[in-house]
Amino acid sequence: MRIKRRLLSTTVAILAGMTLVACGNESDSESQGNTDGTTEITFWAAPNPTQLTYWEEMAEEFKNENPDITVTVSQMKESPSSEATIQSAVVSNTAPTMSENINRSFGAQLAESEVIVPLNEIDGFTDIITSRNMENTVESWAFADGSQYVLPAYSNPILFAWRTDILNELGYSEPPKTYSELIEVGQKLKEVYPDKVVWAKGDLSDPTGWMRWFDFFPLYNAASEGNGFIANGELTLDDEAGIELLTMMSELQENDLLLSSQATDPFENQVSIMADMGPWTFPNWDEKFPELVFDENYTVTTPVVPDSMSNTENIATYGDAKGIVIYEQATEEEKQAAVEFLQFVYGNVENDVKWLETTSLIPARDDATENEAFTAYFEDNPEMEIYAKSVQNAIPAMESADYNELQQIIGQEAWNPIVRGEKTPEQAWNDMKAALEGVLGE
Repeated sequence: MRIKRRLLSTTVAILAGMTLVACGNESDSESQGNTDGTTEITFWAAPNPTQLTYWEEMAEEFKNENPDITVTVSQMKESPSSEATIQSAVVSNTAPTMSENINRSFGAQLAESEVIVPLNEIDGFTDIITSRNMENTVESWAFADGSQYVLPAYSNPILFAWRTDILNELGYSEPPKTYSELIEVGQKLKEVYPDKVVWAKGDLSDPTGWMRWFDFFPLYNAASEGNGFIANGELTLDDEAGIELLTMMSELQENDLLLSSQATDPFENQVSIMADMGPWTFPNWDEKFPELVFDENYTVTTPVVPDSMSNTENIATYGDAKGIVIYEQATEEEKQAAVEFLQFVYGNVENDVKWLETTSLIPARDDATENEAFTAYFEDNPEMEIYAKSVQNAIPAMESADYNELQQIIGQEAWNPIVRGEKTPEQAWNDMKAALEGVLGE
């Protein structure tokens, strides 16, 4: 299998080029049954202190109620990357029982390499989906073979912030919802403030693959009503939506409404009136930009959509979402114990409330905005409620082990040339499509 060979060859190169630094030594990386009848499993938390704290607390609480299972939590290394750490551990047979921090694309690579477990084949897994009330959210995570390899832990919809103070000055009581409204606002902006732009972001002209998660995909998912982009290794592109999106971006470029060079905090400093953002932005704003007040001088909305879309509610976007996997190296006993731990964590809504309070990451569940357990939190953090409402419409990363190469092509062949004014929308889309098909046809 080509993908399995790529995963293994990449990892061997990593191992050859550096000394493997596993998250703990072999004895505490490998899960094992003990002679006293207890089961020990290991959990690698994301390289984020707040997430590590959460999982350590969950493991301790679980142990109090399940003395026959010990969950040892440690933080995965992020050098050279968390993905490389996992790949190295798989090859060296030091993988944990389970880990978080897996997006759907990397999950596809691990699944096709047969190093993670189809979770739906473990007794009790479906109970997690039901008890956590995440049936709708989990649908977009299903893999082409019908299996569920990644349990979504959180989903951060990528939404757009707007400077309502500037919009109000221009005579608008709310942000634009459609492409034509966006262009109209931009032209009015230039009349009043010639030096301001709609969108300022240096990454717009950078071809690095992962950057497309935060500019192209939120807008494309919205325009295509959640088109999956790829399925069963073949493109499922919505050509009309894609060309409409690139046409809108081209119009922004032609009207000098984009700034793709680096600028320091352009939205916060009123250089631009729109910014793509996730909910992790708010803690930073609270500290660095206390003058930004939700519903006073800024608001947050779903992405703008083509004028041809009659529905401007329940808009799809990209979901910066990651989840939990169980590794094939674990024994059957350890896999079952891992599911029991997840049942404990996700069987109590208060644990998701604690997760939200601790990490500022949106739990991947359908009912956060209706469940009374979250009411107090959202009353104190109304801007976060907007994100929670969009979880069901947030599309995770594409199911393709080639995701990085494919997203690099999106930037090089379409997105970046449009931002620089070098191609027509039709040419850019067709060039991108041909290049993508070339990779998938190898």
